[in-house]
Amino acid sequence: MNRFPSLPYVAPFVVLMALLAVNAFAPMQDWQGQTLWLAIMVPVLLFVARPAIDFSAPHWTRSVLIGIAVFILWIGPDLIFPGYRHHWIFENRVMLPAHSTLAGDARGDSLALALRTIRSAAIVPIVEELFWRAWLMRWIISADFRRVPLGAYTPVSFWIVAVLFASEHGAYWDVGLAAGVIYNWWMVRTRSLGDLILAHAVTNACLSAYVIVAGKWEYWM
Repeated sequence: MNRFPSLPYVAPFVVLMALLAVNAFAPMQDWQGQTLWLAIMVPVLLFVARPAIDFSAPHWTRSVLIGIAVFILWIGPDLIFPGYRHHWIFENRVMLPAHSTLAGDARGDSLALALRTIRSAAIVPIVEELFWRAWLMRWIISADFRRVPLGAYTPVSFWIVAVLFASEHGAYWDVGLAAGVIYNWWMVRTRSLGDLILAHAVTNACLSAYVIVAGKWEYWM
C-alpha cells in the first residue's frame, strides 16, 4: 500500500462506479443481484480499504443531526414544489429524468429491499467518504495527500469536490450540491472520517426508509 497510497481510498469508488455501469446493461436489483453486489464490495472494503477507514465519531450526536438535516433537504424541494424535478434544468440531454434502477418486482421483495438498504446505508457512505472527502479534498491540495490533514480547507478543493459530488447524483444535482457543501463543511469542522461516514449513513438510511414507506423509488437511482 505504501507504493500506492491512494489505492485504499480510490479502489472502492472505482469498483462502485464499475458496478453501476454494469447495472445499466445487466440490472442486478433482485435479491441475488444485491447479494452479488455486496459480495464484491465488502471484500474490497475489508481487504483493500480497511487501512484507511476510521469509524471513530467523536461528534456523533451532531453528525446524526446533520445526517437527518441533509435527508430533509434532499426530499424537501419535491415535497414543497410537486413537479419541481421535471424542470428542464434537471431533465435534459445531460441529466436524464430521475428514475429508479430498482425493478418493479424487486420492490415487493423484502430481502431485496433489505439488501439494497444495507448497500445504501452501510456501504456507499464508506466508499464515498473515503473517495470524496478523505482523499480527493486532500489530493487536490497536494498529490502527496498524506501530508495534508483531513479537513484541510482551500476554496478550490472545497468547491471542486462539492460540484463533482453533485454531478454524481444526476437529476438530483441541486440537492447533491447542497449535501456536498454540508458534508465538506462538516469534514473541515471535525476533521473526522468517522463523523462523515456516520452523517452520510444516517442520510442514506433515512432516505431508504422514505423510499420504501412512501414508494418514492426514484430516489434509489
